[in-house]
Amino acid sequence: MANIEKFTKEELKGIGVGLKPTVLVGKDGLTENVVIELKNQIKINRVVKVKVLPSSVEKKREIAEELAERSATKLIEIRGSAILLCNPRHYKGD
Repeated sequence: MANIEKFTKEELKGIGVGLKPTVLVGKDGLTENVVIELKNQIKINRVVKVKVLPSSVEKKREIAEELAERSATKLIEIRGSAILLCNPRHYKGD
């Protein structure tokens, strides 16, 4: 089994700065398709940025927490309309 590179929360935030959002949450809110897309992307990438569009009626914090739970990812940061999530296998804690 290969060694898995692990990062602190601060290191993951640094990685996230250079990322563009690849998953969008719009007016329909947190749908099953959004969760499936995040699960697919997190298998390939260690960090994924999600953007909550202004048309979404749900609160960002609620979306972020539910998305992390439903996708089995680790919530790293909420900044503005962006949510940063990581594959928990790459998270080594604070």
